[in-house]
Amino acid sequence: MGDLYFENNTGTFQVSHRKALSHHMPVSHFHSTYEIYYLMSGKREIFIQDRTITISEGDVVIIAPNILHRTTNAERPKHERLIINMHERYFSPDGSHKEALQPLLERDYLIMNGSLRTKEPIETLSRAMIQEMQERGKGFELFARTLAVQLLIMCCRHFRQHDAEPLTSPSPMHERVSEIVRYINDHYMEELSLHLLADRFFISPYYLSRSFKEATGFSFVEYVNSVRIKEAKKLLESSSMKVNLIASKVGFGSVTHFGRVFKTVTGNAPLHYRRKGETRHTKNQRSNEGSE
Repeated sequence: MGDLYFENNTGTFQVSHRKALSHHMPVSHFHSTYEIYYLMSGKREIFIQDRTITISEGDVVIIAPNILHRTTNAERPKHERLIINMHERYFSPDGSHKEALQPLLERDYLIMNGSLRTKEPIETLSRAMIQEMQERGKGFELFARTLAVQLLIMCCRHFRQHDAEPLTSPSPMHERVSEIVRYINDHYMEELSLHLLADRFFISPYYLSRSFKEATGFSFVEYVNSVRIKEAKKLLESSSMKVNLIASKVGFGSVTHFGRVFKTVTGNAPLHYRRKGETRHTKNQRSNEGSE
């Protein structure tokens, strides 16, 4: 079974299946969809939000929109995985998913251990989805989305019964990096450099640089930029604040540099998200006027 990749024309539903010896996710990783990462075989380390977690065969990780994450290489890089990205609008037409998926909607991410009891149905749903995406019969995208929703419901049911996550760091080095990441997440708007943080946490810049990349999959500068751009994207979508003010608010000294980094991280210019936000705002205004 070869590699498989599908993305619809609005970028609201993607399916990627691959067997790989080693694979790092491309550039920055935060998006406006939910991500379901099902590890079908092998072992991986995945960095989410502020910690690195080891996942094993049969585990499912579900990550909420706009949460920074990246897989890093575990000792045994050979693995097979299925990744589904899906916008919340596909969960249910009437909002009934809010109760069924409550454990997921309340968290930034959810981890489900591949116990024997749940592994088989999840494997069956995943294989059915892969088959749909390969054969592409009539209505294959809709069919695959319904399978993905079933998978989410199954994970949330299981999570309710076993409300625990493997939150131990793989090593003391990972724990130290988590501490530094939490500091960056809280102080992204301030001046942050490798040397400043190395001094603050009493470690050498070389050790910080090397261990940061190993634990998170991001270089130090790449991570700081990603956090700042993530916050900028939120402000662009939810406010009418001018771009130069947003750049300054999230920690960029120059609006030109901000624009360049923004394009690198998201693939789009800042105003791409402002237009989306304004369109949504206008639509909401219209619907509110219509209901008065």
